[in-house]
Amino acid sequence: MFNKLMYIFEKRYNRSMEKYDISMEQLNNMVSEGAILLDIRSPQEYEEGHLEGSILIPEYELMAKVGKIITDKEKTIIVYCNTGTRSKKAQKILNKLGYEKVYNLYQGLDNY
Repeated sequence: MFNKLMYIFEKRYNRSMEKYDISMEQLNNMVSEGAILLDIRSPQEYEEGHLEGSILIPEYELMAKVGKIITDKEKTIIVYCNTGTRSKKAQKILNKLGYEKVYNLYQGLDNY
């Protein structure tokens, strides 16, 4: 049991950047080129502070709302949360829904 917990801990906290993970610097460049910023945290977290120009769609509402708010599936989208965990899940959901250019802010806002 202990080994399994250590594996989960290491997987969660030591995840290396993957192909569609980006840094804050890359995020800023992509936003200046027209990318959509998507905050998938809760409304309370969003009110406590968010990236300027971001759209709030909480992760638990993503499947129901994203198609109504972001209709162009070829638009570049950057998802973020506090730690990068929820946004990584949201990235996979968006890909399954047909959004082609979805990037995740690596390790979320807490890392910056």
